[in-house]
Amino acid sequence: MAQDARPVRGVIVEESRLPPGQYVPRGRPVIHYGRVPTFKPGSWDFRVFGATATGEEHRYTWEEFERLPRTTRLADFHCVTKFSLMANEWRGVAPTTIIGASPPDPGVRHVMIWAEYGYSANLRMSDFTAPDTLFAMELDEKPLSPDRGYPLRLVVPHLYAWKSVKWVRGIEYLLEDRRGFWEERGYHNVADPWREQRYSYQEEPGEGPP
Repeated sequence: MAQDARPVRGVIVEESRLPPGQYVPRGRPVIHYGRVPTFKPGSWDFRVFGATATGEEHRYTWEEFERLPRTTRLADFHCVTKFSLMANEWRGVAPTTIIGASPPDPGVRHVMIWAEYGYSANLRMSDFTAPDTLFAMELDEKPLSPDRGYPLRLVVPHLYAWKSVKWVRGIEYLLEDRRGFWEERGYHNVADPWREQRYSYQEEPGEGPP
């Protein structure tokens, strides 16, 4: 085995896949803010609102969302607390599927992802539509566990994991960027782990809202 590789969950992980300051833990830690919500499929809905192309809100019931086409992504997962979970197999709905069915205004460059209890995280549209971003419903061929975001979470593998919002309930299209829950509390607006963009004081001009 090469000196720059290590075994993780049955695969060889190159050290170059770990962003600066990250490590691979034993097990699979779970971190979240607040209590785990109870899923009620009869009242659950997914909203697409804000600057939509038509100006109208779009709404999906759980049955409608379940019927959307699914895809699979194999991706690493980097928590800002410095652990990384490697080679996770996520399955769910690509953001581009939602955008195609509920398109934004042409001027939209950012989105706000909304979750249970009013939690939120903002993303650049380029990050939201990146090939590895996914609204995940399964992890490693099993439905998400409640503490990992069941029934639906966003996964943005190329950014720190607070952008991978659990218990998602909607997308707000934004004509101007706006900070989400942790971004308002001092976390970096972009959250690129390869640049160690952990905190807002590290932001350079243009990386955050005015």
